[in-house]
Formats: sequence, C-alpha cells, structure tokens
Amino acid sequence: MANVKTAISVDEPLFGEINELAHEMSISRSHLFSLAAQEFIQRHKSHKLFNAINAAYDDLPDKNEEALQAQMRSRHIELVKDQW
Repeated sequence: MANVKTAISVDEPLFGEINELAHEMSISRSHLFSLAAQEFIQRHKSHKLFNAINAAYDDLPDKNEEALQAQMRSRHIELVKDQW
C-alpha cells in the first residue's frame, strides 16, 4: 500500500505527548498518528453500527400490529395443527 504524506497542526502540549508516547512505544510519530486514525475510524464505524442496530430495534409494533400478529399466530396454528 502506498503511503501519503500530509501535514497537520496540533497544539504544542499535545505534540509533546505524541512524541513521548511514540518514544515509549518505540514507533515513529507517523505510525502513532496512523494507529490513532485507524482506531478513531473503527470506533466511528462501531458507533454507526450501534446506532443502526438501536434504530432497527426501536421500531416496536404498536397495538394494532400486535393484535394483527396475534390473529396471524392463531390462524397459523389452525393451518398447521394437523400437519405435525
């Protein structure tokens, strides 16, 4: 995979922490930024998936739908009771 160079601006205190962490981890600052971006993107994707799952389960049936489901269940039982 090809690498792309970019320039970013960060506050000086944050830059110091980045340098320190990169040194502790024995990796370059570039690699640290890459790891941080990957983790951020993964968390963002996970958050989007979590919201989509919650939205899917948020669509609970209303009273009319529940009544229709009950009717469908009883009718289905009548249709298949002699088949088992």
